[in-house]
Amino acid sequence: MRIDASVTSISWIPSEAITGPVRLPFEIGVNHYDDPPPDTLGDVAAFVADDRCRFANDLRAWIEVDDDGRILDAGYAGAGYVGSTTLQLLGRSVTFPGVGYPVIQEEPQRSADRVRFVQTAGGRTGTPSPRPVRRAPFVRIVPPTVWTTLALTLHADGHVERDVVSTSPFPRHWIYDGDATLVAKSGFIDFQTWSETNIGDETPWGELSPTDARVTEVESALERQLSLAIMRSGEKPELRKVD
Repeated sequence: MRIDASVTSISWIPSEAITGPVRLPFEIGVNHYDDPPPDTLGDVAAFVADDRCRFANDLRAWIEVDDDGRILDAGYAGAGYVGSTTLQLLGRSVTFPGVGYPVIQEEPQRSADRVRFVQTAGGRTGTPSPRPVRRAPFVRIVPPTVWTTLALTLHADGHVERDVVSTSPFPRHWIYDGDATLVAKSGFIDFQTWSETNIGDETPWGELSPTDARVTEVESALERQLSLAIMRSGEKPELRKVD
């Protein structure tokens, strides 16, 4: 018997999430924020190709189990996807392909009745991003790296566990289960720290101490619709202090 499972992360930039000078292209309409992804995800590759998010980590894995419940074989079947950045320049749209880094698939961790798979995927946008950083050379042109590290544990009895191991502090990461249903999202994003400290050796492709993922349960569909309406209204919401 073959058991297949998946977990997918979608990385996207919510409205008003960027601070500092890098925010200017978003404010004047040269670059764009992303609309929240849907509650149910369709084809992952098509979603990224349509410029509806920045990156996707699609971890898929399988195990073969015999009639006695013994695991005979196991393997990966997933991939990482990198979107493009479309800029509006002088009345024309110019698209810059993103740069995807090699997908990191750890050796499956086998035990008698289960196998754990861990996959890291990510990359960077294809446009320059001049920014100050906190150590030499103190200025970087290459954009910071975005990534997520996801895990799947497949049990011989068909039970599946999904886990978000680590993520970049920015942008927002939403997590989908094997039915392509939204089940979790990153509970905290930090553009400034991500921009100022994300320098090569502080990513999974360098000498990284992983940034622990902070995920929360998803809110209701109505709450997301209200949030989208407020953030896309063109007016800044009025903030009131409640005593």
